[in-house]
Amino acid sequence: MLRSTFLHLSGVGPWTETQIWRLGIRDWNEFRRRPELPGVSAARKTRWDSELDRAEAALGDRAADWFARRLPTAEHWRLYPEFRAETAYLDIETTSLSPYQGMVTVVAVHAGGRTRSFVAGDNLEELPAYLGRFRVLVTFNGVFFDVPFLRVAFPEWTPPAAHIDLRFVLRRLGYAGGLKRIEQELGLGDRTGVEGIRGLDAVRLWHEWRSGRRESLDLLVEYNRADTANLEPLLEFSSTEMGRRLAPARPGPAPRSSPTALRTGAPGNPAAPARPRGAGWPEPPGDRDAS
Repeated sequence: MLRSTFLHLSGVGPWTETQIWRLGIRDWNEFRRRPELPGVSAARKTRWDSELDRAEAALGDRAADWFARRLPTAEHWRLYPEFRAETAYLDIETTSLSPYQGMVTVVAVHAGGRTRSFVAGDNLEELPAYLGRFRVLVTFNGVFFDVPFLRVAFPEWTPPAAHIDLRFVLRRLGYAGGLKRIEQELGLGDRTGVEGIRGLDAVRLWHEWRSGRRESLDLLVEYNRADTANLEPLLEFSSTEMGRRLAPARPGPAPRSSPTALRTGAPGNPAAPARPRGAGWPEPPGDRDAS
């Protein structure tokens, strides 16, 4: 989807992007091959071509942050699967809903087909350096929970500019509720051995471990690992379905007026973000067990 994206071009919003697709232009190469576009000045077309050259260079440099700074936050999902190798899935467990009242107990990072766990009092301090290997972060409700907690726990850690929060991508596709509910609805993910465990159980398991029950920590780690690894098939589904809904299956009629003139007009993109470029996320969750 990234090579079919034009939202990072100056002056291009969801409406204009849709009109570009309707001209039969499906990717950056097709766009640059067109000597002109209806209603677009030669100077603007030249500028857009130059910006696409820079996008190609950024992609070649694996600079996910370059795209993250130019795309609306809600459109970071478009970085997948182009940046699959640089993507880390993350989920944390804590003792409280507030980063100022509780602590991070267990963190899992899933990447490259394997999951690594970090536990408070053992190896949690290694987490920031490990996350530094990745350029795209994927979470579920991480904008409001995981990332704020980690920024308090590790003040010097800076999260990647590219952050795909699946809670909001899935909501745009019509799937609301917690992580486990959505997994069940879609038939995705594997929770073998941790069926029925929820967020509050994670707090209980941590305190049991601190009281001397080793098996409670083992179960907590497995639960956390499932929460994290299951994000991968959810992103696969989300990115495929969003791409299918966004881009027309085949070229439609050319727009009757200039794409640039229509860029603030009526929406032609049913899955496009309703908020303007650079806008934040909709609203904070009512409770933690969004997972």
